[in-house]
Amino acid sequence: MLRRLALGALLFATSATLLKSQEPAGRTVVKSFFSPSLGVYKHLLVYLPPSYDRHTDRRYPVVYYLHGVSATEADWLTNGEIDRVADSLIARGMPPMILALVDGDDGWATNWAATPNYQTCLADSAAPWRSQATYCVHTARYEDYMLRDVVPYVDRTFRTKADPRHRGVAGYSMGGYSAVVLTLAHPDVFAAAVSHSGALSLLYAGPRPFVPPPRYETSSDSLASDHQLAPVFGTD
Repeated sequence: MLRRLALGALLFATSATLLKSQEPAGRTVVKSFFSPSLGVYKHLLVYLPPSYDRHTDRRYPVVYYLHGVSATEADWLTNGEIDRVADSLIARGMPPMILALVDGDDGWATNWAATPNYQTCLADSAAPWRSQATYCVHTARYEDYMLRDVVPYVDRTFRTKADPRHRGVAGYSMGGYSAVVLTLAHPDVFAAAVSHSGALSLLYAGPRPFVPPPRYETSSDSLASDHQLAPVFGTD
C-alpha cells in the first residue's frame, strides 16, 4: 500500500512538472533610457506575457512594480520570480498584462527636499550591490521620474493600454509606500495600488522587530533627523 502511494505521489509530481514546463512562457527584456528628471540613464526590466509576440495588434494593461530600500528592480525576478508567477497565473486564466520593474534607487518616489551630490555618490563604495553609474543622480526628482519619464517611456516602447484604467502600481516596503502615495496623488495616472508590507507609517520609531507598545516620532523635526529620510522629506 505504501509503495503504491509513493508511486502515485511520484507520478503526480512528475506530471505536474511536465505540465509546468509546457506552460507558455513570457519574456523579460532589459531597457535603458535617459531620465531628464534624474539626469542619468536608468534601467527598466519589462515582463511581456506569452501572447505579446503572437498577437502583434493586441494592447495590454501595465502594472509597475517598485522595490524596497537597498534593493534593485531585479529583486522581483531573483527573489520573487515574478515572471514565473505571472506565467502560471496567465496559464490559469488571469488576463495577460505587462509588468514593468522600475529602478527607483532609495528615492521613495518623491521629489527630494535636498539635492544629492553626484560626485560624492560616485565615490561612495558603501553599496557594492548597486551600480553607482545608475544609482547616483544629478537631481532627485523621483516623483517626476515615475510620472514623466518611466510611464511615458513604457507607453511609447510597448503596446500598452495607455490610460489610467489599465495602469496600476505595486511595491514592497518603500515601494509599497510609493505605490499608495503615487496613486492617491495621481489618480489620472494610476487607477490601482498594491502595498506589500508598505512603509506607510513613517513616524513609527520602533521597536524593530515589532513588540508592543509601539513608539512614534513626535514631530517632523525628529523625523527629519533620520539620516535616510532627511534629504527625501526635509521637515515635511
